[in-house]
Amino acid sequence: MTLTPAAAQHLRDLARLRRVRDRIDREYAQPLDVEALARGANMSAGHLSREFKLAYGEAPYGYLMTRRIERAMALLRRGDLSVTDVCFEVGCSSLGTFSTRFTELVGVPPSTYRRDPADTTAGMPSCVAKQVTKPIRNREAPVNEPHLA
Repeated sequence: MTLTPAAAQHLRDLARLRRVRDRIDREYAQPLDVEALARGANMSAGHLSREFKLAYGEAPYGYLMTRRIERAMALLRRGDLSVTDVCFEVGCSSLGTFSTRFTELVGVPPSTYRRDPADTTAGMPSCVAKQVTKPIRNREAPVNEPHLA
C-alpha cells in the first residue's frame, strides 16, 4: 500500500507535532514561545499553531500553560514554596498572568489553592489524585457563582 504525497506529508507533520508536544512536556519551565517551537519543527509559527490545535484541541501556548499549571498545582500542594516562587519555578515570568491563568484553569486563585490543598486529595491514591486535580482545558473551570437568597 502506497501513501499519497499528501498523506505522507500529513504523517510527517503529525510526527513533528508530537515532537513539539514532547518538547513542551519536557521543557515547560524553560522560556518557550511558539516561534521557537516552530523553528525547532521546521514549520512557520502560524502553521504550527493551526496544525497543533487540529491535532490536540488547543494551541501550543495553551498546552504549555496547562503543563505549567499542572506542575504548579503539585508544588502548591507540597506547601513549601510561596506562590511567587512557584510561578517562577514553572517558567512563568509574570505573577499576574500566572495567577489569572491558574484561576481560569483550576477555579480558585493559587494562594487559595496553596492554603487549602488537603481537602482536594485527602485519602486518595496518588494516581486518582492526579486525575482529580488535572486542570480543565478549553475555557476553563466553572465559576462558582454566589447564590443570593
